[in-house]
Amino acid sequence: MTGSNNRLSGLTKQLRAEWEQTKQYWNDAKSQEFEQRFLNELNACVNQTIANIDTLERVITKVRHDCE
Repeated sequence: MTGSNNRLSGLTKQLRAEWEQTKQYWNDAKSQEFEQRFLNELNACVNQTIANIDTLERVITKVRHDCE
């Protein structure tokens, strides 16, 4: 699951970098609205998902350990 976390985090950073480049050409009220409505929300969801995957990974590790 660590691989999934790393991939999700990396792709989110890549998206953020691409967005920063896009803002050089599209920087008006609509772009700001897009960033607030979609990208900021996406980042919050990704952060929560990464935390949940970490928790799930710890639980699975504990279950495996307990079953041995």
